[in-house]
Amino acid sequence: MYAVFEDGARQYRVQEGDVVKVDYRDVQIGANIEFNRVLLCQQDTDTKIGQPVIAGASVVGEVVDFPSTKVYVQHFKRRKNQRRFKGHRQPYTSVKIRQIVVPS
Repeated sequence: MYAVFEDGARQYRVQEGDVVKVDYRDVQIGANIEFNRVLLCQQDTDTKIGQPVIAGASVVGEVVDFPSTKVYVQHFKRRKNQRRFKGHRQPYTSVKIRQIVVPS
């Protein structure tokens, strides 16, 4: 069984037990997050496609961590004495999918 849900401007294909990185949310580790915009759900051979979402369906996950990696951006032009060095750290929320709820 898997589901496709939308969060922000991104879509995620998940199964129960998967860990996904979504945009940062100010919640505690161990808190539950519910994603209500489920676009597609497949269970065995039964596939439900939302128009645009499946009514009553949701994906429930638990906050696991807040990972972030620093990305360095460097610009250099030779013989011009021009150097730029900047860093950017994007915060994320790591969520473990606990349950996919689909109405019958």
